[in-house]
This record gives sequence, structure tokens and C-alpha cells, in this order.
Amino acid sequence: MEQRHLGRTGLRVSRLGLGTLTWGRDTDEHEAAGQLKEFVDAGGTLVDTADVYADGGAEYLLSRLTDNLIPRSELVIATKAGSAPDAEYRFDASRGRLLAALDASLRRLGTDHVDLWQVHAFDPATPTEETLHALDLAVSSGRARYVGVCNFSGWQLAKAATWQRCAVGRVPLSSTQMEYSLLQRGIEREVLPAALDAGVGLLASSPLGRGVLTGKYRHGIPQESRGASPYLAGFVQPYLGERSRRIVDAVATAADGLASSPLAVALSWVRDRPGTASAIVGARTAAQLQAALSVEALTLPDEIRGALDDISAPVRRYPDQDWNEL
Repeated sequence: MEQRHLGRTGLRVSRLGLGTLTWGRDTDEHEAAGQLKEFVDAGGTLVDTADVYADGGAEYLLSRLTDNLIPRSELVIATKAGSAPDAEYRFDASRGRLLAALDASLRRLGTDHVDLWQVHAFDPATPTEETLHALDLAVSSGRARYVGVCNFSGWQLAKAATWQRCAVGRVPLSSTQMEYSLLQRGIEREVLPAALDAGVGLLASSPLGRGVLTGKYRHGIPQESRGASPYLAGFVQPYLGERSRRIVDAVATAADGLASSPLAVALSWVRDRPGTASAIVGARTAAQLQAALSVEALTLPDEIRGALDDISAPVRRYPDQDWNEL
């Protein structure tokens, strides 16, 4: 699998990443082991997790597999901190909370460092400079090799990236992780231009439109799908409308013409967008992951890519029409 630099850094990541959102909850240890082995055998290196996935269970499960199945040195482990279980405070990116969360993640992961540590979301109650100082401390103490952010808006990312790049002694941001797919192109308005300008690599999450772009919801909600899960049904539901149906139909038509699958077409589109360092794929089973990994052999022809661009194009109005075309 092709390895790409993450932003303007020396860190190289596989252009498909393995997401672990369901690990320790809908994906048990046996299935997780099958996924990880399949992923590494295909040349994958980037494994993305978070301290809140299965309340830490995903990190703990990953540590068991790196002990017994795949050497830690073969993986680029990325985790996140900043999401808070408190109903009043959805996000807490204060320095103390972040560093305590990092230490807890390292214990669960059974390692002395993570390759990429990310702030899970912007915290409006904490000064940005304080949040970013926690990232600096993580790197200077050796607990993280590179740092990034997730779910920052365009102005928030531009502010953070500029501060880190220009202030003396600061560690530059390596990445921003955002949802990006044919069903969700909102980051093209400001986030992606900001990332490209700052040299920050994009980690595209939910590149299959929360599973909808695979086509499995075209005729209802499969019993064992995320859409039927009591935990994730609300995650899928926003992408089951009429606009999504038209895009999914176009993806299926393109797949038929290429003798491929809707999954491969949709994933290839995201993977090769400007600025994308890696598209992170989450799968419930090893078989599902194997289907996603088959995209490595597919590059979309320009005419098909253009047609998909057109049918999925977001509505742009003042002031962002025209000036930020990629």
C-alpha cells in the first residue's frame, strides 16, 4: 500500500487507515485480530483510535493485539483526547485534562508513546494557546511523536496552525481529522483550503458516508448494519435522505461501468482528493475490511471522477463560491 507524508512532516502513513470505533463494542477481539492482520498484510500502517471508543476498550484491545499479533514497531498508532463524558461539557481540552487523558491512553495501549496524538474537538471554554501547549508538552516529553487536531472549523484550524508554526518552540500541527466523503463535502468550504495552505495533512474519517455509500441501505436497513445498531443508528440516519440516494445511485452506476463495487468507487474518490493523506476505514468484520482494502487497485478515470464531483457538489454561496476551488 502506498505510504504518504502526513502534511509537511517526515511521518509517513498508509493512504488507507484502520479505524477502531467499533472495537471493544460491536467488534470483539477475534474480529479485531482478523482486521488488524488483514490490514497489515495489505501494507497498512495507520491505526486510528480514541480514548472514548468503547470507553477505552478499543485502546486496550489494540494493546492486546500488539502484544500477541502485530509488533508495535510496524504500526503508526494515532489516538485522541478531549471528548468529555459529562453532559454539561462535551469537550474539555484544558491542559490538565488532555495530559491526564494521554497518560491514561498510554497505559491502556501498553506503550510509552503514540505516533500521532490528536485533540478530538475544539473546546470554546479553554484558550486555544493552552490546548496547544498540551500538544507541545506531549512531544517534548516523548509521549507523542506528532500532533494534530480533529473537528476544528476553518478559522480554528488556521489559528492553531499559525500559532504553532510561528511561535518559538512550538510543535507544528501534522494533521486534521475530519469527516469527508461524497455525502459530506463541507470541509471543502474552509477547512481543506486552510489545511492545504498550512501544510496540514487531512485524515478523512467516514469516507464511505457512514457506510451508506456502499449501497447496502438502498433497499432498507440491514439487520446487522450500523444503521440497526442501538449505538450507531443515529449516526447513519442523516445520510439516508433523497440527496444521498441520488449520489449513491451515481456511485453504483460508476461501479457497474468499472466492474468494481460502490465501496471501492466511493473510497477511491476520497483517497485521491487533494490534501488527503489517508482515508480511515472502519469495519465491523475482517471480510468488510478486505473489501475496502481492494480499492488499492482502483484509480477513477477523470470523466467518472468529474461526474461524481458534479452530482455531489455542495451548494456554495457568498463569500465562498469560486475563490476556494481546489
